Amino acid sequence: MDSGFPNRIGYLAHFKGSTYHIPEFHNRSGPPQGKYEVFNFNHSSLRNVIERAFGVLKEKWRILKGIPSFSTRTQKHIILACLALHNFIRDSNLHDKEFERCDADDEYLVQEDDTTPEDEIEDVENEDAMNIIRSRIADALFSVR
Repeated sequence: MDSGFPNRIGYLAHFKGSTYHIPEFHNRSGPPQGKYEVFNFNHSSLRNVIERAFGVLKEKWRILKGIPSFSTRTQKHIILACLALHNFIRDSNLHDKEFERCDADDEYLVQEDDTTPEDEIEDVENEDAMNIIRSRIADALFSVR
């Protein structure tokens, strides 16, 4: 997670100034403390799952590696098409080495080696709205503990 990304519509950032990365939580005793750490722990855990999923998808569907060159509308269509194909392969029980590697190893993560500055998402307004949403999620996570 690049701490430089602001909270904005379509992107929910973690709370800065509070423990975030999973190894930091594992290297200390006790569970996350306070609503910001609880939120950050869950955010980081979900982020790891999402990175793994997109890593496998990008390995399988190479078009996803160059997607920033397309319009946002076309990017959405490409992603949906790749997800539909992924689901078809899974539902049909077809052999697929990338999916099998991911299924066999919970820690499997495709290594990216060709990221560029163009891969970063452009800033969007409405950071305040996303801060409110993030805070509500943190409150809800903390209250169910």
